[in-house]
Amino acid sequence: MTGTVRSKHYYRPKNRKPDDTFILDKIIGVALDFPSYGYRRITAHLRREGIVINHKKVYRIMRVNGICCSIRRSYKHTTNSNHGLSKYPNLIKNLVPLELNEVWHADITYIRFAQSFAYLM
Repeated sequence: MTGTVRSKHYYRPKNRKPDDTFILDKIIGVALDFPSYGYRRITAHLRREGIVINHKKVYRIMRVNGICCSIRRSYKHTTNSNHGLSKYPNLIKNLVPLELNEVWHADITYIRFAQSFAYLM
């Protein structure tokens, strides 16, 4: 049986969705107006404008075109190296330990709280 398939004769293409370049232009416009917006807020903004789009597609378009928002985090400087106090030399730089308990090491770190931080030794 040679010939065309019957379903091919009745096939009608669906309405095409908006092109990615149109969406990219909209995303760039929103990102320039609101530079702190990430893909979730941009998706919500586009939906308020009447563009039905998935957040995954917005994220993909932003990632491919390099317009993802960088996360701003507050940074706490814990070390102040700009002081006039004496800096002590490393006394064990060339020392090779031969016995147990010959060299001890201690370190401190800080634990962040909501309003401040505390040192842990």
